[in-house]
This record gives sequence, C-alpha cells and structure tokens, in this order.
Amino acid sequence: MTTPATGAGSAADLPDYAPIPRSALGPALNDQRYYVGRVERNLYWVTDGVYNSAFLTTDDGVVLFDAPPSIGPNLRLAVDEIAAANGVSNRVTHLVYSHHHADHAGAASLFGGDVVRIGHEETKRLLVRDDDPARPAPEVTFTDTYTLEVGGERAELAWHGSNHSPDNIYIHFPGHDTLMLIDVVNAGWVPIYNVNLSEDVRGYMGAPDIALSYPWTHFISGHLGRLATRDDVAVHQQYISDIEASAREALAAVDPLPFYMHYGENAWAGVRANLDTVTERAAAPIIAKYTGVLAAADVEILTYTTTFQIMQSLRLDTGLGVSRPVQP
Repeated sequence: MTTPATGAGSAADLPDYAPIPRSALGPALNDQRYYVGRVERNLYWVTDGVYNSAFLTTDDGVVLFDAPPSIGPNLRLAVDEIAAANGVSNRVTHLVYSHHHADHAGAASLFGGDVVRIGHEETKRLLVRDDDPARPAPEVTFTDTYTLEVGGERAELAWHGSNHSPDNIYIHFPGHDTLMLIDVVNAGWVPIYNVNLSEDVRGYMGAPDIALSYPWTHFISGHLGRLATRDDVAVHQQYISDIEASAREALAAVDPLPFYMHYGENAWAGVRANLDTVTERAAAPIIAKYTGVLAAADVEILTYTTTFQIMQSLRLDTGLGVSRPVQP
C-alpha cells in the first residue's frame, strides 16, 4: 500500500482491531484530561494520553520542554499543581524546543514574551520560515551541543544529525537518569504512518542506537500515555530491523517485469503494482509477529506505510534493487 485507504462511510463500517496490550497504556487522566507525574526528583512529565511534555522545577523558575497544543493550557495547570505542592515558583523562565513541528511546539506562545526559548539552529531557521505566531523562534540556538543550567539543574542538549526531522535533538537529564527524544520510539506502540512521519528514514533508523548510548533509565518519547524504558527501545529496534529484513527479502523475491508488461505504456501503474506487492509481502509477517506485542500493529496501514518507507530507503539510499549501468 503506497497510499492510505479512504475513510469508512460510518461508524458501522469501521474495522475491529486486536485489544491494546495493557503494557502499552499509561496512568489515568484527571478530570481536566491530563496526567502529571514525577520522573525523578524535580523532573516531571505531562501527557494527555497522546502527546508528552516535560518540565523541571528549580529555585529560579520552571524549565519547560516542548509545548504540545493538544495539552495546551493544561501545561500551565500541571506546572501550577506541582509548584504549589512543592512550594516552589511556577514561573516558566525557559522553554526548550525538541524540534520545530507544530504538534510539539504549537502552545509555545502561551508562556509569554519573557520566556527564554532555546533550540537547535535549524529549528530557528525553520520556525522563521514557517512564520507561525504560535511558535516563536528561539532566541538561544546551538549547532552541536548546549548545556542548559538553571537553578542548579542541568539539561544537556545535543544534535546528532537528522532523524525524524532535520532539527530533532536529544535532551539528556544526567541528574535525573532520563533521556527525552521525540517522535522516534512510541512506548509500547508501532510508529504511526511512514516511520512516524519522519523525513530522514536512515537517520530515524539509527537514532535508537544513539539514544541507547546515553546513560538513562527513563525515556520521554513525545507520544502516548506512558514513559518508555530501555526495553521499549529494544523492542522498537527489533520491529524496525524485522521490517528491513523483510523488505530486503521481498525486493529480492518479487519480479517487477510482469507488472510492467501488463500495464504497458502506463508506467506508473506498473510501478504501483510492483511496489504495493513488495510492501504487502514484506509487511504481512511483521503484522502477524507484532500483533499483541506492540499496540496498533494490526492497524495495517501503519505497518504498510512504514514498510514502504523503509523499502524505498533501501532502494534510494542504499541502491538495493535499483538497476545498475552495464559496465563496458
């Protein structure tokens, strides 16, 4: 499948899926539809069940990491709740962008003009380009690494190359045994369409190895309802590795010639038939293996589109299965 299927005509037409593994689910939300919990010491995370944010409380104010608009004003409620309980300031002094995407940064403007916004230099370039008033460009930028120290607490920001997006960074909290890396691993769930809508497939596939090179116990992934563990990252890696191996096998096994011969002059019809066949052959054993292991593995379009992207990366980035010029 190279394109998503059309939507169902009514609720009665909607398909049924396997039950979600209980291990994929997080804590219950409160009446305001958010959950805020301690990660370690004075580092907290916030979720609405789909998106995550995090914040540090310090003697000098609060440092916020990402501002998803789906959580929106509830971020302010979460900060207020924890600050009041701990008897510390609720003033947000700094906001760190993990990357420029609006679904993780679109509530940044809620925290006023006196907040110091920090991000990678590419994040600034992209936010200036996008000109979205909900996502003010960062005033403080860096190229490779940046150490943020506020109120005696420290966060290490690092860019290790493009992955989900060109500017997506690793945020390490060495004093809190935690790593934050957004839109790569979904704790207990498969990636959504197209390897989590990632722009650099090879970079995305390599990012978990970089994440595991850091010392941490707790992992803030940006999505869904719980924190991740090192085991979650390992399961994600195996899922992606299995897709890559299956895509390699399918590319070698499927003969494209019959599709092109059948469609004749309609080259794109032949391309679609060939690539859909490769994708479906590669994805089928992955869906069977991971249903009941990773949530939504049997939502076939998700694994199909991720498989398609990885298969295309094998072709376009590594040259696998692409015709070579004949040497004289």
